[in-house]
Amino acid sequence: MPKQIAFLRGINVSGQKKVSMAELSSLLTNNGFKGVSTYIQSGNIIFEEAHVSVSETKVTLEETIKAHFGFEVPVLVKSLPDLQKIIRNNPFSKKEDLESNRVYFVMLFGSPEKEKLASFKEEIYPNESWELVEDCLYLCCKNGYGNAKLNNNLVERKLNVQATTRNYRTMMRLIEMGEIS
Repeated sequence: MPKQIAFLRGINVSGQKKVSMAELSSLLTNNGFKGVSTYIQSGNIIFEEAHVSVSETKVTLEETIKAHFGFEVPVLVKSLPDLQKIIRNNPFSKKEDLESNRVYFVMLFGSPEKEKLASFKEEIYPNESWELVEDCLYLCCKNGYGNAKLNNNLVERKLNVQATTRNYRTMMRLIEMGEIS
């Protein structure tokens, strides 16, 4: 059965919006999701593709999480082929950058307005390079993401679109998990 991956934005960060992955997995299984597994505490869920649209799956996940945990969590849903395409399109594929955990994937929940994107392209962030390909902003942070000025919150603010960020290792692990039948 084909897999989908859901990315939860902003959970388990600095003690805010605490969500136990075991509890979430059980909740989703009890609400009809099949083959549910999670990866690390940042909100990565792998499950069997439902016979509904990605947007319907997103809404179902957001509503289920809000009803159970009592707070809103933005959810981005991608198919396994979508994730594989994001990795293939990565413009920062130097082995040393990938192995040094310098490459990040800022997945946008929508398309930025052309004016906002044009303005954003004018800005310079030392030791940080980025490129937008479709709905993913690829980010290479030479000094690490923890020291980066260009982070998820700044991207959201500058482009006026929600986003969620994962590193290369997480993306590769999610693809691995999704490929297991």
